[in-house]
Amino acid sequence: MKVALLGAESTGKTQLSQELAAQFNARGRRAEAVPEALREWCERAGRTPRPEEQLAIAEEQERRVDAAAARSEVVIADTTALMVAIYSAMLFEDGTLYRFAIERQRGYDLTLVTGLDLPWVADGLQRDGPHVREPVDALVRDALARAGIAFRVVYGQGPERLAGALAAIDSALAAPAPTPAGWTWTCDKCSDPQCEHRLFTGLLGRDPADPR
Repeated sequence: MKVALLGAESTGKTQLSQELAAQFNARGRRAEAVPEALREWCERAGRTPRPEEQLAIAEEQERRVDAAAARSEVVIADTTALMVAIYSAMLFEDGTLYRFAIERQRGYDLTLVTGLDLPWVADGLQRDGPHVREPVDALVRDALARAGIAFRVVYGQGPERLAGALAAIDSALAAPAPTPAGWTWTCDKCSDPQCEHRLFTGLLGRDPADPR
């Protein structure tokens, strides 16, 4: 099973991918978290990539996922080529990576989008600032919706976030029936993260009126 973690910067994708892999390994299922190629590239080069360098990074991310899938039962991808395509389009107005990225995204069994309820933390190199998180979050959701790729949003702090992601994966493993293409939130505030957060915490058994 291949699980994709998508989301804006500083929304816990890396930590969540590692925690999920550890959980499945503890259950006796061979699992692997695939690290983000873009972050490693930036750390190695000491800068952000130029437009002509983006495709190679997207391809490397997916190559890593394929390699992990050949040796593991559960693969948790700490982002995919789609995030590279989104940042390339946002920073350089270059949308040429979308076709490759969307085709690759269709190969994942489950896509989880990390919510914006974690505080933004600077990393001194790659992250641009808290002001870009909402636009990136919107671009992620729009790209998935346009492609008809179903996704689930994961919220919560610490163990709650991990529990929500595990519940989504376990549900997909138990009943892998796909969500109809074009599915969206059905409430009257479907683009409001706070509305989603209340729905999500309600599904976990908490009081949806609790503002925490």
